[in-house]
Amino acid sequence: MNLSIRGKAAIVCGSTQGIGLAIARELAELGATCVLLSRNEDRLRQAVKQLPVPFAQEHGFQVADFNVTSRVKKAVETIVGNHHIHILINNTGGPDAGAITQAKPEDFEHAFRQHLINNQILAQAVLPGMKQEGYGRIINILSTSVRIPIDNLGVSNTIRAAVASWAKTLSNEVGQYNITVNNVLPGSTRTARLESIIAEIAQTRKVGIDMIEKEMEGRIPMKRFGRPEEIANMVAFLASPAASYINGASIPVDGGRTGSI
Repeated sequence: MNLSIRGKAAIVCGSTQGIGLAIARELAELGATCVLLSRNEDRLRQAVKQLPVPFAQEHGFQVADFNVTSRVKKAVETIVGNHHIHILINNTGGPDAGAITQAKPEDFEHAFRQHLINNQILAQAVLPGMKQEGYGRIINILSTSVRIPIDNLGVSNTIRAAVASWAKTLSNEVGQYNITVNNVLPGSTRTARLESIIAEIAQTRKVGIDMIEKEMEGRIPMKRFGRPEEIANMVAFLASPAASYINGASIPVDGGRTGSI
């Protein structure tokens, strides 16, 4: 099985911590040159230093705040001006927790721009190079809410589903060019995002964080939270030549938590 992506170039969004950084590390270990994209320059510099260089890759970064689509567009145009990008990892922190009945219309508008519109900007920028190279992998980090909505994540559930539909449509259009588009659906994974959700639930219910953690772990067949590296392993597989015929799929990596086949 060919998992090598030596000689390939990847953009990894939201890559200064958690799942995004774990993905960048794994892609780099398999040979890719990674360009990290996030809003905090200091953290980006530190993240780049953590990436493996088994083939003397020269990793880099661009600064872009995903709250401002024009900055994302400028950053990706700079990247594709210097690299033919073979792999695009769309990974952005999700909207704040909360009931959908309490969400404001502007909450949906903001999340739509931050996620779907930015994904479209990034994809349109890298697709010409992928077509020219005859190799492309667009991988979106979404959520198991694409399959079953998660309580108290009203805006997130809505936007994640929209991105999944966008990805499926895109996969149908670009598959003929040896470009695949897939979604990875992390379950409860030990990240700052999960910690904030747990804290929100604990505060709402006026109970301890440990109690909420035990309840959540108890609903997972493997009885534990996932690790960012476990999500990264799936992403790396999908980015590799070994996954050449997997296209338009949404794959849970959740310890069996999602209650659907």
